[in-house]
Amino acid sequence: MSTETFVVAYEGGSGDDGLLDYAIERAGKEGAALLLVHILEWSPYTFLTPQEVEERHARRKEELSRAEEATMAPALAKCAAAGVEARCKIRYGSVVELIVETTREAGATMIFVGRAGSQSMASRIFGSVPIGLAQVAPVPTVIVP
Repeated sequence: MSTETFVVAYEGGSGDDGLLDYAIERAGKEGAALLLVHILEWSPYTFLTPQEVEERHARRKEELSRAEEATMAPALAKCAAAGVEARCKIRYGSVVELIVETTREAGATMIFVGRAGSQSMASRIFGSVPIGLAQVAPVPTVIVP
């Protein structure tokens, strides 16, 4: 069993191939385990009707299932094929905040995050995930191009 855990802020898709490959390589060299963390942005609405809350809860379950099957299962299979111990965690909410929280909970020693991501005006104004993690992460953060 591995003594170190590296968190991978994993969105999935072809943009994260280099990120996952790099994290697998580093974990393999250092005998570390990977914790792939996928955050579904989700904000609670307090002004919804009971019916809307129920529909939203059903959509949330669907999103979780889709993320597990389409995003995390292939990534975990890739880790296993490379001989790297890995597990995943899917959470809802603020990406930076939850990655930092998950890192602390897991006692992880490093975070890997991809450079690519949203290039929207909001991310330029409020900051991107890599920049946010670089500023507040409790452990070294590696931004992978």
